[in-house]
Amino acid sequence: MNLRPSLQRWAGQYLVSMEPSGSFAKGTAIRGGTDIDIFVSLSSQVTDSLAVIYNTLFNQLLNEGFSPRPQNVSIGIKIGTYSVDVVPARRQGPTGQFHSLYRRKAESWTQTNVISHINTVRTSGRAEEIMIVKAWREQKRLTFPSFYLELVTIEACRGRKVGDLSENVWATLAYIRDNIAAAVFIDPANTNNRISDDLTAAEKQTLANAAATARHATNWSQIVV
Repeated sequence: MNLRPSLQRWAGQYLVSMEPSGSFAKGTAIRGGTDIDIFVSLSSQVTDSLAVIYNTLFNQLLNEGFSPRPQNVSIGIKIGTYSVDVVPARRQGPTGQFHSLYRRKAESWTQTNVISHINTVRTSGRAEEIMIVKAWREQKRLTFPSFYLELVTIEACRGRKVGDLSENVWATLAYIRDNIAAAVFIDPANTNNRISDDLTAAEKQTLANAAATARHATNWSQIVV
């Protein structure tokens, strides 16, 4: 099943680009997580609301047999053995990387800049730590949006020696245990977007509890395998 023609049919003349984004582009993808994120950029000339953009893409994928799953800003599909998240967005001007996208859970919208997100993670020097924390998330079946997790890991490792992997992950678990409930994380591409608002207080407490449990482990196989 080929996704590209479906996206081209849906977007028509308003398609600007379809590019890999998320963990794949940042170099932090792991086995068991989403295999690839596709960021679909539409022209600023599109007059439909962001909700309509999201919902018409969902219906297009449904009608073409992809069995889509509604998520927050993305639409999840399976292509063979691969998991794909498709993120539809409208460019804010005739040029540039700033886009508006629909936030389904809040029935609102947000500004994003995918290139800024990719660069923030790729230049952090913390890809290995992030991948281990993501593996922990997947194996413990925790709710922890990837960019939020990436920002938390980068902050937890701030000032720590690059390459001291086990100690850095250990410190990240302590940071999650002690700080996730109250720490505020701002989107580097949009100061009005609090990434830390993507989880509820209950979801943050679940993360804190899971990190506390991990910190009581007697060996790494009890944390991540």
